[in-house]
Amino acid sequence: MIPRRARRTRLRAEYDVRHGRLQRSLSLLMAAGSAVTAAEIFLEHDRAGFGNRVMWWPVLLGPVGLAAGVAGYAREEAARTALPLASAAIVANGLQGTYLHVRGIAQKPGGWRMARYNVELGPPLFAPLLLSMVGGMGLLASILRRER
Repeated sequence: MIPRRARRTRLRAEYDVRHGRLQRSLSLLMAAGSAVTAAEIFLEHDRAGFGNRVMWWPVLLGPVGLAAGVAGYAREEAARTALPLASAAIVANGLQGTYLHVRGIAQKPGGWRMARYNVELGPPLFAPLLLSMVGGMGLLASILRRER
């Protein structure tokens, strides 16, 4: 048997999800995703020696996304102002990274003619799109209603 308080919490969460009240939850998910993604990007770009200055941008946007996500969780005003700005920057950077990774694969010996080899051993093709998804969560959070 489920305790009364746990049941009430579960019912409230179900109600919030059904009625699009996920702003605080998605803000926290965006914050966590930004931190984890920035750490992973740092390790991968460090392995590549940060050969291009642009490689620092997603690493620096990670703490920005973390701060905006936590602020969006704490205050509705931040969820409507800071969160969409940071999220849009993260999405744009992810799309830019996708372009740069596609270009990087093309510049490898054999380019796209040896796609199977170069996609596996070159810059990760879909990794920047994961960064865009983290930013997309923040954009979505900024337009959803707040949980009660």
